[in-house]
Amino acid sequence: MGCGLHLHNTPNFTRVYPIVSLSGNLKTSSWCCGLHLHNTPDFNGTHIRRLKLYRERRRRSQPTSIKSQPDDPATISVHAHEDEIPKATLVWRAIKLPIYSVALVPLTVGTAAAYLQTGLFKAKQYVLLLASSVLIITWLNLSNDVYDFDTGADINKKESVVNMISSRSMTLTAALVFLGLGCMGILWASMEAGNVRSTLLLASAITCGYIYQCPPFRLSYHGLGEPLCFAAFGPFATTAFYLLQGGGIRAEMLPITTTILSASLLVGITTSLILFCSHFHQIAGDKAVGKLSPLVRIGTETGSNVVKVAVISLYSLLVLLGICKALPITSIFLCALTVPMGRIVVSFVEDNHQDKTKIFMAKYFCVRLHGLFGAALAVGMVAARILTRNNVPQPLIS
Repeated sequence: MGCGLHLHNTPNFTRVYPIVSLSGNLKTSSWCCGLHLHNTPDFNGTHIRRLKLYRERRRRSQPTSIKSQPDDPATISVHAHEDEIPKATLVWRAIKLPIYSVALVPLTVGTAAAYLQTGLFKAKQYVLLLASSVLIITWLNLSNDVYDFDTGADINKKESVVNMISSRSMTLTAALVFLGLGCMGILWASMEAGNVRSTLLLASAITCGYIYQCPPFRLSYHGLGEPLCFAAFGPFATTAFYLLQGGGIRAEMLPITTTILSASLLVGITTSLILFCSHFHQIAGDKAVGKLSPLVRIGTETGSNVVKVAVISLYSLLVLLGICKALPITSIFLCALTVPMGRIVVSFVEDNHQDKTKIFMAKYFCVRLHGLFGAALAVGMVAARILTRNNVPQPLIS
């Protein structure tokens, strides 16, 4: 290889420099001979500048990066590693534990509204209804995986239960068992309460869940998932739980008030927001199978604006209900404290709506908003009953 620069013949010291080939590899066999510099006053002047210039030219002549070929084994292994998701993570995603807040919040808000009206709380009824609701949500999740598997929507969804256990029939059987057990629990609670209206409302909520995803309806494929979700978890389920928590004969006489209707509307909005944001990372798959979710129709940019409008509408409606005295002032105050969480949801979706990887977390931010808002709403109603025992909501329907 090329030798060094002999600036003087007197070898006062010698340095050895490795030569880097254009491929970027260090060749130990290619060594440049030393730079023999004479220890003269010029050493610190002209010769140093020439040496720096030489090094700079040599550095610029070398490629700054070496691009791997598509068939490079190292590159393939890196991409394969990126595509690998730990099994524990897949199991966590398949269980969808945070999503079960959609069972907890309507029940808790309905129970709090009943406590505000009657001052009664039946723990046994609450636990029975919670267990039944969890079973029905499990049916929704499993059957959704089954029917999305049938249409091909979940073909690349690693956390799909059908894909994880490689058995459609077993998943569907488990889903139907959970549905049966959940319905039995709800019927038991309804019989104890002796309230026909609550049974009809919960039957309507379950029907919404069925026509949302199950054949031959599959209304979610026509972009109607959010309205069905709003009705099922808002007015239907929340109001039904309110009636069931009254207990015994008093539940039959428990009136429908502006408070429970207002609370159910707010619960419906936050629940629908979770479903809406769950579509952001699934647009490509939904398009491929003809699933016309709202985000397939309007795109992520408009979708992020919809999220912003929905959150603003949620808190605007809260203020309006407070002005109309449809909700206790304690609920208004505590729900207002969740505004920072609402801002987080809006800003996260605005910043990441085009990033398929990051936007996956949007629905979990919505779950947090749903849980915090629902808890604030319920605690506010309980506090109102404790602080003002005589301030009972007036009935709209007795």
